[in-house]
Amino acid sequence: MDGQDARVPTISPSRPFRGVATTFGALVWAGFRRWASYRQATMAGSFTNIVFGFLRCYVLLAVAAATVNGRPAGYDETQLVTYVWVGQGLLTVVALLGWSELSDRIRSGEVTVDLLRPVHPVVSYLAPDLGRALHRMMTRFVPPVLVGALVFDFYVPGRWWTVPLFAVSVVLAVVISFGCRFLVNATAFWLHDARGPVMLWTLAGGALAGLYFPLRLLPHGLAVLLWVATPFPGMLQTPLDVLTERDPPALQAGLVGLQVVWAAAVLAACAAVQRRAERRLVAQGG
Repeated sequence: MDGQDARVPTISPSRPFRGVATTFGALVWAGFRRWASYRQATMAGSFTNIVFGFLRCYVLLAVAAATVNGRPAGYDETQLVTYVWVGQGLLTVVALLGWSELSDRIRSGEVTVDLLRPVHPVVSYLAPDLGRALHRMMTRFVPPVLVGALVFDFYVPGRWWTVPLFAVSVVLAVVISFGCRFLVNATAFWLHDARGPVMLWTLAGGALAGLYFPLRLLPHGLAVLLWVATPFPGMLQTPLDVLTERDPPALQAGLVGLQVVWAAAVLAACAAVQRRAERRLVAQGG
């Protein structure tokens, strides 16, 4: 007006999304840097994973040698070797063996600080956990796989899409594992001490996820029930079966699709439990 530009300034719709992406990326990087500071623990943990890799590998090879056709549950020896060593590498990436940070903060009351942050609590824990998984992928996944590949014959995927599908499957496995760990820790809102549920998770998670042995060794009906009715196989068994090409292409892709369903379900459950817990939470002094 009066010769001046009367255009109303507008905000680009992409700016809020860029802001969310920037914040999420910063939280992922913070998680990565946090775990990068534990250098000695990382080296000790890698050594332990390698030792147990040899033990598990020879046990499963003995099982294969004792079967009539040498293919227990449809795995040949190279597939079993790959299953074991890649599984050892993924163990800490997926973080199956316990996590109590959220329950500890609930018990101490520090969780109230999380509620004051401008980021949803589920997101504020998920993003650093993805950074942790990225660090573990670089430092705890590579050494066991390299050692296993030097000593044993690995299975080489024959389908061009297997490796990228495996990468997607690993990311989904981390998300599913995070969601389950979050739900287990969130029981502290009601129990005030989640050490019991966390211990139960640690004991059951490895067995039901396929860490100790492939779930295909179980009766077929039980294995299918675990896959469909629980998120556990999606945290380890599915990525390993995808990489070893245990199934035909359609079923291989279907297992990853089932991971997508479980990832969405557990994150939705986390958000619902968090909303319920916030209504219940009572902090000293108000």
